[in-house]
Amino acid sequence: MLQFLSNCGNLFKKRNSLTLSLFFALCLNNVAQQQVPIPTPAQLQWQNAELAALVCWDMHVFDGEFYVQPKARITPVKDYNSFNPQNYDMDQWIRSLKDAGFKIAIFTVSHETGFFFHQSNATPYSMKALKWQNGQGDILRDFKAACEKYDILPGVYIGTRWNAYYGVYDFKVQGENEFGRNRQEHYNGMIEKIVAEIFTNYGDWAIVWFDGGAHGPEQGGPDVLSIFEEHQPNSIFYHNLQRADIRWGGSETGTVPYPSWGTFPYPAIGAGESAKKEIGANNFELLKTGDPNGSYYMPAMSDAPLRGHGGHDWFWEPNREHIIYPLENLVKMYYNSVGHNSTLILGVTPNADGLMPEPDVKRLKEFGDEIHRRFSNPLARTSGTGNNITLALEKPVSMNHIVLEEDISKGERVREFILEAEMNGKWTEIYKGSSIGHKHIVPIDTVHTDKIRFVTLSSVGEPQLKSLSVYKIDPLR
Repeated sequence: MLQFLSNCGNLFKKRNSLTLSLFFALCLNNVAQQQVPIPTPAQLQWQNAELAALVCWDMHVFDGEFYVQPKARITPVKDYNSFNPQNYDMDQWIRSLKDAGFKIAIFTVSHETGFFFHQSNATPYSMKALKWQNGQGDILRDFKAACEKYDILPGVYIGTRWNAYYGVYDFKVQGENEFGRNRQEHYNGMIEKIVAEIFTNYGDWAIVWFDGGAHGPEQGGPDVLSIFEEHQPNSIFYHNLQRADIRWGGSETGTVPYPSWGTFPYPAIGAGESAKKEIGANNFELLKTGDPNGSYYMPAMSDAPLRGHGGHDWFWEPNREHIIYPLENLVKMYYNSVGHNSTLILGVTPNADGLMPEPDVKRLKEFGDEIHRRFSNPLARTSGTGNNITLALEKPVSMNHIVLEEDISKGERVREFILEAEMNGKWTEIYKGSSIGHKHIVPIDTVHTDKIRFVTLSSVGEPQLKSLSVYKIDPLR
């Protein structure tokens, strides 16, 4: 606020060269900039991507047993050399994601087994230990190269909270005696070295995801945040008790409710029992909705496994194609994630042969094609600044969708608005909403008009509408 007053004072000194109205407009705009959190370039890139794939692979895929998470967290893998994908084709993985319209892909370099799918000098439980490719393989290297080839932003998911191989459960080695303390110290140092390898040997990452969080030294865990800030300063950090650049959307349904604001009242979200009571209350309601008055820019993500219709498979299992989400469910998921100011993360999993399963590839392509069919060709589009923005078409047309986008590089400013259509010479309200953020998809009853008007009822600073577009979308084919 002191900076704001200083800026206004400087402007007032120049009042002879400014009209009084311009002076106050600039000051009010300054207030908005002071009050509305602004996303970083990495957060902007994240929300603009809209679709991200979480590529889940671990030893569970090869052990011949059905994955049960509580058991996997406490049971070391019987034979890590069961990893032997005979038809491994990383190009096929990433090409299938590109064809489906994904802009970001995130690979699980490690999960609960504790095995790391890269060439590590910090842990023997990594690709060097395998007979496969004579111990020379590096899945993370291949993944990064394929993402660059297909122009997909690469991300890496690192599991440190559970490690069945090292006996780490919920961040901690069990036991408070000297043996336990020594093992905890060893584990923390090993993780720090591994994270440094991943951050320095593979180039830049668009997002770094620590599964379930990453407790730092304050909680007895490894110091991964400082390593991230040193080596990946332009990335998304997700997350520990000190920092979260995005937030979990409160469920694994691939959806968030409306409204879902991109701002949050705390700098971190916690994990499970470490979350603040206010965050965990009412089935994580605050994570789902955010807070329009929050001091931190932290948009929600909406995650779900592609194989989640009547099941919840993050990792491949044989003969489970029947639980792949139907196309109509995926489209609804898109409306209730991307269309609610969130990024949709779909979990996909290669099979034991080392290929993305064909039924999954087919459904992903159908999904991408359907979203493209619906939203790639608007009837008309406009943008503008201010409380009243009108889209005028050359002639009356039928429309049943309106898509709104704020210029979130300047923060989320709109708090309440209506949409109106001019019909029979009169403006008629057809929708009333609150949050817009990166994108808000508004299905409406079909109207026939040549004018649509966006009217702000409440905002923080002057509304900045990046896009108002209208569509006539036929039902799912």
